[in-house]
Amino acid sequence: MTPTESAASALQDHAALWRVGEGCATDVVGTACDALVAGLDSPALRILAACTRAEADYDVHDLLPPALDELGLTLLPAGSEAAEEAAVRALARRMLAGELAPWDLTHRIHHRYGHDLALTARLVELDDAYGMLEAECGDGAVDEVSAAVTVEARRLAGRPHVAADTRA
Repeated sequence: MTPTESAASALQDHAALWRVGEGCATDVVGTACDALVAGLDSPALRILAACTRAEADYDVHDLLPPALDELGLTLLPAGSEAAEEAAVRALARRMLAGELAPWDLTHRIHHRYGHDLALTARLVELDDAYGMLEAECGDGAVDEVSAAVTVEARRLAGRPHVAADTRA
């Protein structure tokens, strides 16, 4: 993956996480800055990247859609299943990058979506397994569950981003 492709993917992921409340507006602005440094460029991306921390919470809502649109990226409708699934895939990629522990991934997914999102059924089962093991303190068994979480995260992370024709 080229640096610009990686930056576009990171921006798409941060937008997805922000959309469902898993990320903050300042993270989106920081990722927009990183995208500019990596070589992505558009007028709306420059405006988004120029937001201060104080402005981010107020302005990202209006500035992010045109920035993504100019780059051919997608901001899925808030509350949609597609937006939730995009956030799940972004969290899986964060876990695989070492930004989240496997148990943290399963806990976040289980807490946010419960048993309601079909895409996350396996992760929710694995979170339940962590819960059962917590009382038993079996490190080997915890390692096995963590390995299963990693396999599931790879499966989820490998799913492609949603096509750019779905708009917020």
